[in-house]
Amino acid sequence: MSRAYFSVFKLSLLNGMQYRVAALAGVSTQFFWGFMIIMIFEAFYNSSVQGQPIELSQMITYVWLQQAFLSFIMLWFRDQELFGLITTGNIAYELCRPAEIYGLWYAKLLAQRLASAILRSLPILIVASVLPDPYRLNWPADIPTVLLFIISLSLGLLLVVSISMLIYISVFITLSPTGSLLLFGVLGEFLAGMIIPVPLMPGWLQDIVKIFPFHYTADFPFRVYTGHIPQDEAVKGLGFQFVWLIGLVITGKFTMSRSLRHVVVQGG
Repeated sequence: MSRAYFSVFKLSLLNGMQYRVAALAGVSTQFFWGFMIIMIFEAFYNSSVQGQPIELSQMITYVWLQQAFLSFIMLWFRDQELFGLITTGNIAYELCRPAEIYGLWYAKLLAQRLASAILRSLPILIVASVLPDPYRLNWPADIPTVLLFIISLSLGLLLVVSISMLIYISVFITLSPTGSLLLFGVLGEFLAGMIIPVPLMPGWLQDIVKIFPFHYTADFPFRVYTGHIPQDEAVKGLGFQFVWLIGLVITGKFTMSRSLRHVVVQGG
C-alpha cells in the first residue's frame, strides 16, 4: 500500500516540476507583493509612536518567508481535478482503485505543494537575502534555530495538507468547491497570520488564534525562524503541531469514510 502512495507522490512531484515558466511568473508576482507588504509595514513602524511586539527586521524576514513558502501555507492552493472527480461523479473511478482514497489524495496534494515550493522558494530566499537594509531577509541566529524551523515548517506543511483534505471532503456534502475554498481560505489565512501577523493582533485575538491549528501552519514556523519564539517555546510548539496533525488526519479519514458511504453515482 505504501508503494502506491509513494508512486502517486513521485508522479505528482515530477509533473509539478514541469511548470517552470509558471513558477517564474509566480516568483515575479511574489516579489512585487513582498515589496508592497514590506513598504506598508515600514510606513506603519515609522509612524508608530509606540514600540511594536516584533522588530521591523523580524517582520521583513517574516514577510519574505511567507512569499518564499507560499505554496506550503496557502489554503486556496487547489487541485481542480479532485474537485471535478467529486462534482461530476467520476469519483467512481477512484473507488475502483486498490488503495485508500485519503492516502492517495494526501500524497498527491503533498507532492504538488512541494514541487511548487522547490521551484519558487530558492530564488526568493537567495535574492531577498542579498537585498540592502532594511529590506533584507536575515538568516537564523544559529543551527538549532535552523533545525527547529525545518521541523516546524515540515509539520506545518503536513497540517496544511490535512486541512486541505477537509476542504475536498466538505465538497462531498456542499458540491460547491468555491464555497468551501472561500470559507476555509479566508478564515484560515486570517487565523494563520497571513493578513495581519499574529504578534500585531490584540492580545484577546491572539488567544483565540492559538485555539485553532492554522497558527501552526505559517505564523509559528516563521516566528521560530526569526527568533521571535524562543527555542524552548518552539519545542513545545512542535508537540502541539504533532497533536493537531494526528487529530486532523484521524478526523479527515473518518469524515471521508462517512462521506463515501453516501456517494451515489448515476449513469452508465
